[in-house]
Amino acid sequence: MNTPFDDDSKRRSGRIGTLRASFLTGLVIIAPVGLTIWLIWTVIGWIDGVVLPLVPHDLRPEQYIGINLRGVGVIIFLVFTTFIGFVGRGLIGRSLIRWGESIVDRMPVVRSVYSGIKQISETVFAQSERSFEKACLIQYPRKGIWAVGFISTTARGEVADRAETSGELMSIFVPTTPNPTSGFLLFFPKEDVIELDMSIEDAAKLVISAGLVYPNGNKTNGH
Repeated sequence: MNTPFDDDSKRRSGRIGTLRASFLTGLVIIAPVGLTIWLIWTVIGWIDGVVLPLVPHDLRPEQYIGINLRGVGVIIFLVFTTFIGFVGRGLIGRSLIRWGESIVDRMPVVRSVYSGIKQISETVFAQSERSFEKACLIQYPRKGIWAVGFISTTARGEVADRAETSGELMSIFVPTTPNPTSGFLLFFPKEDVIELDMSIEDAAKLVISAGLVYPNGNKTNGH
């Protein structure tokens, strides 16, 4: 038999549960926005701290407007980088780059550091020239275990010639979770690669979220 005290206890528990659920919902809404703003604000401040000390004191905007505007260093960096890219795409710029790289090639330690950073930069920023073709499913590291991969290209050259397969060989990049920039380069026969309809971006979200974010996750198989 319930007493009035039991009813009051249930109502309090219900109110507490409602408040807790509302708080968690608000946290889910606020956290991504707040962290994104904080990260952008921090990166802008970091770039300002690196760039502005390189600008002559008399040319800094605060000398004329009286306040230190956050983001001025970012604007200077963008303009300077765009200008360098414009010059580097020309004949004179390419000649200067080749001349500079020929000097770097004569420095043992510097050569290795420069080469590594250049390869990383080209991989990260040259998206317009090279990108993955499609997302796919492969059986890795053994049959019966499935992994999401990204189709790079059809294997060519010595790799394709020496592989013991009768058909085409596909270059597949298998990313790690939650950092998809690292992973493994594997070569699979084309018939063992299942292409997915999901976009590269959706597949990357699936990998980064460790399987928590599925594209079209509300759809069942065959529908």
